[in-house]
Amino acid sequence: MTVLEFGPVGALLVIAVGLAFIIANISRVFGPHKPTYRKLVPYESGMKPIGPAIRRLPVKFYLVAVLFIIFDIEVIFFLPWAVTMRDLGVYGLVVMAVFTLILVVGFIYEWKKGGLEWE
Repeated sequence: MTVLEFGPVGALLVIAVGLAFIIANISRVFGPHKPTYRKLVPYESGMKPIGPAIRRLPVKFYLVAVLFIIFDIEVIFFLPWAVTMRDLGVYGLVVMAVFTLILVVGFIYEWKKGGLEWE
């Protein structure tokens, strides 16, 4: 592979970053900007916050969030396999069975650790 084969991807990246920069600056220049004390406080809700802005969240929240992200992303790998299942044959079936087994082991581990329990 040569660098020229990635030219369209690089051009798309440059266009996307440039467009995002341009849109952000246009909205800043032409949009309304009337900061007040209440708008500049945390959460910008116009109400005075109750308590400190930084609060400790339980670790369970992070466990559930990471668990969702991991299993959500791993399920995406099933689609290409399902599309090319006939071309892969028995080898593809065995590889996907091992992948699914790893997912099930991870799921059982999280279940036993209590990562799926919400209090």
